[in-house]
Amino acid sequence: MRKIAWVTDSTAFLDSDLLYHPDVYSIPISIFINNNEYLDGITITNIEFYEKLKTTSTIPKTSQPSIGKFVELYQKLSKKYDLIISIHISSDLSGTVSTASQAAKLVDVPVEVIDSRLISSPISVLIKKGILVSLVDPSLSSIKASILELTKCNETYVLVGNLNQLHRSGRMNSTQYVIGSMLQIKPIIELKDGRLKIVEKVRSEKKATIKIIEFFKKAYTTSSIKEVHLLYGLRDEKAQQWKAMVEEFADDVVIKLFPLGVAIGVHAGEETVGISWFNEGGKT
Repeated sequence: MRKIAWVTDSTAFLDSDLLYHPDVYSIPISIFINNNEYLDGITITNIEFYEKLKTTSTIPKTSQPSIGKFVELYQKLSKKYDLIISIHISSDLSGTVSTASQAAKLVDVPVEVIDSRLISSPISVLIKKGILVSLVDPSLSSIKASILELTKCNETYVLVGNLNQLHRSGRMNSTQYVIGSMLQIKPIIELKDGRLKIVEKVRSEKKATIKIIEFFKKAYTTSSIKEVHLLYGLRDEKAQQWKAMVEEFADDVVIKLFPLGVAIGVHAGEETVGISWFNEGGKT
């Protein structure tokens, strides 16, 4: 049986199962603050980033790993593996998929680059799915088909706690920011087909939270959902509150809390909270 390496980027939060998996590798996104470069999760943590954010005079920026970094990693892995499957953050949100694809053409080992169309910890679910399928059917076509099919089943909603960081990072224009701040609007953002879009604008965080939990409750009543990921910026207090709300009606679902990471935090801010799940078939 051929040996497969799994590669992702630092926007995909890896739990302990994947973090210590011998065949899983992560390449860091670069963070630029005051002309200094930091590597997401390696030379800067969430706590350190938000502390620097309080005093920086410039707007932090992110950058996908260079082609050279990908080539270096792929070549290193080619000595141990027969195939590399590289799964990354949605191509509509980052150029990482494009860079990885270019690097794949420069190495001798077969590299299959997959656009997850997702962000954060849900990407790790795709990796786990691929690993499980590979144990039964190691063909690339089977593995890729199972991953892409699972991608279509995902629902992700995000509540941005503070519009300031969204505006500073360029993800919200000035007019939207001023109007939203004056009216205390809380935009509910959905990740749909790899893109972030505002699905509703609610006048209070409480109402927005209730609305998002209702989205999940509706899916829970009709679909088979094994686990829910609650995503947060810096502190998990809000995510813990959401967890309690979900447990009231879905106590059979595994609920996991994950930080969004520095690269996503550059745009989302520390008070952001979100929820993500996969609808894997109908209720039985």
